[in-house]
Amino acid sequence: MSYPYGTNWRSGPVDVDDIRGTAFGTAPVPLSVLDLVTVGSGYTATRALRTSVEIAKLAERRGFTRHWVAEHHSMPGVASSSPAVILAHLAAHTDRIRLGSGGVMLPNHAPLVIAEQFGTLEALAPGRIDLGLGRAPGTDGATAAALRRTDHLNEGADEFPQQLAELTRFLDDDFPDGHPYARIHAVPGPVQGPTGRPPIWLLGSSGFSARLAGMLGLPFAFAHHFSAQNTVPALDLYRESFRPSKVLDAPYALIGVSALAADSESEARRQTRTNALSMLRLRTGRPGLVPTPEEAEAYAYSPLEREFVDGWLANVVSGTPDQVRDGLDALQKRTGADELMLTANAHSPQARLRSYELIADVYGAPDPT
Repeated sequence: MSYPYGTNWRSGPVDVDDIRGTAFGTAPVPLSVLDLVTVGSGYTATRALRTSVEIAKLAERRGFTRHWVAEHHSMPGVASSSPAVILAHLAAHTDRIRLGSGGVMLPNHAPLVIAEQFGTLEALAPGRIDLGLGRAPGTDGATAAALRRTDHLNEGADEFPQQLAELTRFLDDDFPDGHPYARIHAVPGPVQGPTGRPPIWLLGSSGFSARLAGMLGLPFAFAHHFSAQNTVPALDLYRESFRPSKVLDAPYALIGVSALAADSESEARRQTRTNALSMLRLRTGRPGLVPTPEEAEAYAYSPLEREFVDGWLANVVSGTPDQVRDGLDALQKRTGADELMLTANAHSPQARLRSYELIADVYGAPDPT
């Protein structure tokens, strides 16, 4: 890999304390939230967004490190197509928890647009914003073509290092003299006076971003929740590739984990099956709202569909609070992840909220209420 503008662009004014989280209670590592703003059958996007606020408040109250929102498009079962808009709303309803993108899909956007969106967020919530970046489209090929106004989708992914360098230059306002963008300033930003900026995280589900994050000395987030077979190899590659930077002196990696706790094992099973059916429909070109538990139980799976669902559920940490704690502890020990980012995907808002509350309880998180 080669990177334009040399390597100085990677050294932004980021405090390492903005990256490393703090574990609560008996949790082995910091715990965080990945929010897909799930829309279940019978609910609305308005209800899903209201639930995101409730989850963010709960997470802040119980000591979770961060709450990230993922960019997805043309998927009826999620309402997170505009992470920056949602994060501004969450910032208005919270005080301390870190908020970020998990992630923004960089090839879908001009780097200057992202720099200004997240510069605005940083101005609204100083010291609380993370900028997680991915290179996948976050949707199907046709929708990606509509977003990018081009059918040459591979070009966007291939140009990711260059786009990342450009974005970082805009955030730091330090294009070299003679560069075509040297007189262009992302605002809000450093041109307006001393300011912090969101730390950049690279997201991935394979080795490309793992290696790039390591070489640039950036924190790395791996999508274990949908690419579990690649988790350990990707984290190993990240650590092997890591070069200390002004951002980090040692690797820091979190993994996204599909985790759902309920008051009983049977209820957890009912809720996780709704997400499994939703993923089956998405992967077979039939995306829709997240089905009800009753619909998931009544669905007539073909042998191939059953194989997919069983494989999907095998990577979900679910059950009673004790079972989820044991599963998360084992996963962290196996992967060596520095942080676990939990996504509770279920049909009902109540099930998602209850899951985060139960996980906080089982790890002995403080409850100031």
